[in-house]
Amino acid sequence: MAKHQFQTEIGQLLKLMTHSLYSNKEIFVRELISNSSDALDKFNYLSLTDERFKQEEWSGKVFMKLDKEDNSLTIGDNGIGMSEDDLMDHLGTIAKSGTKAFMENLTGDAAKDSNLIGQFGVGFYSVFMVADHVDVISKKAGEDQAYMFSTDGTGEYEVKPVTKEEHGTIIYIKLKEEEKEFLDKARIQEIVKKYSNHIAYPIMMNFKEEETEGEGDDATTKMVNKTEQANAATALWTLSKSDLKKEDYTEFYQSIGHDSEEPLAYLHNRVEGSQEFTTLFYIPKKAPMDMYRQDYTPGVKLYVKRVFITDDNKELLPSYLRFVKGIMDSEDLPLNVSRELLQDNKVLANMKQHSIKKILQAIKKLQDEDSITFVSQYNRMMKEGVYTDHVNKDLLLDIVKYKSSTEDGLVSFESYVSRGDSEKKEIYYITGEDEKVLRNSPLLEAYNKANIEVLIMDDKEVDSIVTPMIGTYKEWALKDITAIDAPDSKTEEEKEEVAKEFKTLTDKIKEVLGEEVKEVKTSTRLTSSPSCVLKDPNDPMAAMAHMFAGMGEEMPETPLILEINPEHEMVKKLDALEDDTLFNDIVWVLLDSAKLSEGFEPKDKGAFASRITNIATKAF
Repeated sequence: MAKHQFQTEIGQLLKLMTHSLYSNKEIFVRELISNSSDALDKFNYLSLTDERFKQEEWSGKVFMKLDKEDNSLTIGDNGIGMSEDDLMDHLGTIAKSGTKAFMENLTGDAAKDSNLIGQFGVGFYSVFMVADHVDVISKKAGEDQAYMFSTDGTGEYEVKPVTKEEHGTIIYIKLKEEEKEFLDKARIQEIVKKYSNHIAYPIMMNFKEEETEGEGDDATTKMVNKTEQANAATALWTLSKSDLKKEDYTEFYQSIGHDSEEPLAYLHNRVEGSQEFTTLFYIPKKAPMDMYRQDYTPGVKLYVKRVFITDDNKELLPSYLRFVKGIMDSEDLPLNVSRELLQDNKVLANMKQHSIKKILQAIKKLQDEDSITFVSQYNRMMKEGVYTDHVNKDLLLDIVKYKSSTEDGLVSFESYVSRGDSEKKEIYYITGEDEKVLRNSPLLEAYNKANIEVLIMDDKEVDSIVTPMIGTYKEWALKDITAIDAPDSKTEEEKEEVAKEFKTLTDKIKEVLGEEVKEVKTSTRLTSSPSCVLKDPNDPMAAMAHMFAGMGEEMPETPLILEINPEHEMVKKLDALEDDTLFNDIVWVLLDSAKLSEGFEPKDKGAFASRITNIATKAF
């Protein structure tokens, strides 16, 4: 019997389970039962679609044995089972376990980290919070040989052939001395009810209980073997909403979502008519840890007539709803529907569109009632939806929220429009990476003076791509304030007069800065700052910026327009300055400080610091 070493990451994980993650030990029961339920689902599908298993009389179940004499807990099932390779791949290596992702997301807080266990498919390893030794005995459906995977969780494991009659998996757990609570019938019943009550298969619990026979002096006691069902074993989504309580929905969510918290919201719908299906969706309070990973795990399971079909199809919902957990159960899809057929199936396409609408409507309602939690976790996902889901774009635009230059908290387009100028019908915004920089931008000065609201979009990576393609919201045009004229009270004639008055100065500044700027002109948008920079909206390279960003590529640098404030004392003095060296230093500082105000970096930081020093020295 050969010994094998766990992969490094799993060795680290086992050490964590053994020594650190003690805050919520009971979840190992939830995780092992959840794994058994998945294995039963997979064999149930085979028994209905694969000729090799159709003749088999089979009734799926999870079984548990509480053995106080042996200090052991056994959890098993008669599901699909595992081959020798499956045991090595699923339990011995990182390939299928998600261990690496789990390790990357650890916070160091034992309570928080223990709640991550189920989210990355590393649930099996949670058994080492309570186990001294574990044997996994499994026989894969359709194969003759069974195998046993054995480990004490210290870094090595063994796999050897054994005898087992029925397909399925048995996990024998030799408990640590201090973990006897998990052999108490009432304690296990409590855990099963809390996490696994609506697992669709019966969970049969075997235990010994003291029983008294006779009365008085003739009474005798003996230990009797008993078996009881520990769960309701109903597919919760098939029950009527009127028969279910919030607690039922919460328990089911915690089971399928591997979460210890309540969901933020849930929606249970049954559609009847030309097409029949049932959906049950949950929105978690906290975004899944792998939400921004390319290899994220989808949270929705597909069933056909209560028969599990798949839980890894990323097409069931659009990617921007990848945080949603739940069930889709169709009465119309064929049981043997393949992954390829699912991609183009009209029945599934209708279910998908109906589900998206229902989920977004529930989110909109959630937004109206209490948006703080949802926005903090999923606002970015909704923006992704605006960009990718043209069918539901209008509904998504009612959901996304932004910071504002005039309002506290976050605001929607709808609320902005209610306060805006109904004649102009324009929504003003500015994008960047830093909220503080954006709020202090010289470009906002004219809008603040005119008491015009501007949306502060500080998620530049997303906003700079998504917002320009929105175009309009209910006939209100979205306007980037860096690309339009600012509000002011001057007439065109007055502006031309000022530009003419300072033309010599603007020409001289352009001469000093050369190719660093595309143009230098007088500004009507500034009130307190001496200068600002903006991109030329007519520059073809600027227009391509969104395309470059969408491809994840860095935008080639394009020259900026420098605007100077003719009302500012520094500009007035600059116009009269005769010291060419000082003039040049001030001009470069006007450009670089304007860049800094908009979140850009000066091209030469050393030169910028040196010029500041020179100007300060001459001021004394």
